Amino acid sequence: MSTRTTTPIAGLTRIAQVKLPVTDLARSVAWYRDLLGLRLWAEFVEDGALRGAGLVDEQGRFAVALREREACAGRPSLDGFDVVAFLPDGEDVLRELVARCERLGVAHHGIRRTPDGAVLDVPDPDGTVLRFYHYTGPLTGFTGIESRDGAYTGRYDVPRLDGDDAMAAAGDTGDRHLG
Repeated sequence: MSTRTTTPIAGLTRIAQVKLPVTDLARSVAWYRDLLGLRLWAEFVEDGALRGAGLVDEQGRFAVALREREACAGRPSLDGFDVVAFLPDGEDVLRELVARCERLGVAHHGIRRTPDGAVLDVPDPDGTVLRFYHYTGPLTGFTGIESRDGAYTGRYDVPRLDGDDAMAAAGDTGDRHLG
């Protein structure tokens, strides 16, 4: 029997920030500020050295924190990984972002279509991918999405992960224990 909570936590309304490791703090602060129109909100000095910065959207919708990779545990590299996806109001916002990237000389992967909306990937100076996803698909129920060699190939309806959700979706109500 599962002990997982399925009730949302009241008062938990959004993610406060995303923190990313960077190799050049000043360069990354300027890049994120220019691309996303953010304001420098905080700096973090440790043992006399500037190690991090916080940038915030003027409307308070999100914040991005940056930390020098050499001061991070394990010195993580997120090169090629889309650690965060922003949800633009429409595809016109994606086109505006492409135009801004081109004005700033920022590389991007172009707008691509998916079955559930349009996506724009923009790698930062360290290769970490910012994804902008005008998601139009459903958030109810379950959707499995399959791809091969980076290309969408189809969907499936029954979760492949073990656990109560997968068993319930498959119609199995037996009492099982993971082991």
